[in-house]
Amino acid sequence: MTTRRRTESAPPPEPEVAELKARIEQLELSAEEAGNRFLRLAADFDNYKKRMRQEQLDTMQHASAELIHRLLPVLDDLQNVLDHKPKGVDESWAKGLELSVRKLEEALGTHGLEPIDSVGARFDPKLHEAVGHEESTEHPEDTVVSELRRGYRVRDRVMRPALVKVSRRPVLPAETDES
Repeated sequence: MTTRRRTESAPPPEPEVAELKARIEQLELSAEEAGNRFLRLAADFDNYKKRMRQEQLDTMQHASAELIHRLLPVLDDLQNVLDHKPKGVDESWAKGLELSVRKLEEALGTHGLEPIDSVGARFDPKLHEAVGHEESTEHPEDTVVSELRRGYRVRDRVMRPALVKVSRRPVLPAETDES
């Protein structure tokens, strides 16, 4: 009968263990650095995608704004035609023109165009351009009393300020004597 002798492996020498532990620690640090680098790259890529989406939106909005800016004088002219239509004009023709103007306004509205409400509002230099004033006792001072040209904005950006006349209090005869 042959007896096999079990060979137990002897523990590695102490310097080898220290070297292996140092190597394991080094690999763990490398893995941690690689993980952190991956997280930074993933965050950078996510930021890049967001930035590209925003740039695309800005480009589309800029293109829309440019087109709207060019179409506003056409809209003004059509509204002036409606406001000053001569007597005796065929009503069906006028209704057709009104419908066309409304469709143009709706089409521009889908791109964010909205008129600035002016008459009765307090004068705001960001929204209005004052081209004159009217003396008024029925309106508080600096109130828009008439609109000469409609103003428009696209979302939060003013495309064109409204041309308006602003109220001011009447000059009383006693005030003119003192000056």
